[in-house]
Amino acid sequence: MTTPDVSGDTVRTAATQPSPPSRPVALVEAGFRALARLRRAPALHPQGLTCGGELEVVDDGGGSWDVPWLDTPRRLDATVRLSRAGGLPRRLPDGLGLAVRVPDADGPGRTLDLLMTSSGRGRAGRHVPLPRADALRGPYSSLLPYRVAGRSCLLAAFPRRTRQAPVPGDPRSMAAALADGPLVYDLCAETGDRAWRRFGVLTVTTVLPVGQEDTLDFDIYHHSVRAFVPGTALAATRRAAYRGSRSGRDGA
Repeated sequence: MTTPDVSGDTVRTAATQPSPPSRPVALVEAGFRALARLRRAPALHPQGLTCGGELEVVDDGGGSWDVPWLDTPRRLDATVRLSRAGGLPRRLPDGLGLAVRVPDADGPGRTLDLLMTSSGRGRAGRHVPLPRADALRGPYSSLLPYRVAGRSCLLAAFPRRTRQAPVPGDPRSMAAALADGPLVYDLCAETGDRAWRRFGVLTVTTVLPVGQEDTLDFDIYHHSVRAFVPGTALAATRRAAYRGSRSGRDGA
């Protein structure tokens, strides 16, 4: 398509149609679609427990975040999914997932999804998924950075050790632990010196009657809020994985 410029010369403009995804990205989407269709569940984290809970946005005394939803201390309803990434047998360590959905986090209709995976500790370990047997043994991390008020930082959840510990990470064991009391996680973001600063307390309270085939489609790109968004690292690949998993479950 061409249009005249102000001097009367003709210049070429970009096509309005989006460019097709690269071959590696297309292969990721196709692979996740096939796996989700086979499992009739999310391609990753197919085994999970959907729960009700509450996210308390806290003032930690460290000053403003310059993020609207973090700068208003309050309590918000949350839906949480506790899961196993590979669906391995119960006796084996697996990557454990913590998915959180907060409806209206940033106002009516502005839903927030958070996805974190069991990880190592320290500045390098927090970027690496770590299989774990005990769901309360160590931190969960976003693995890749977020942009929080323009700053690049990881997110993490630190489970509090409760009287239920240790708690195997399979759905049946997690449900049994919740029958004895809530599970509590401190939600944190990195500061400039890579220390952790707490912004919320997640309390998981009840098991919801949601089957594996009906679990929520968590998507951190579709459900992000002002000044609190996923970074650009591997964004195209991750979006393709979400699309593939979603369409595979839908039978597309």
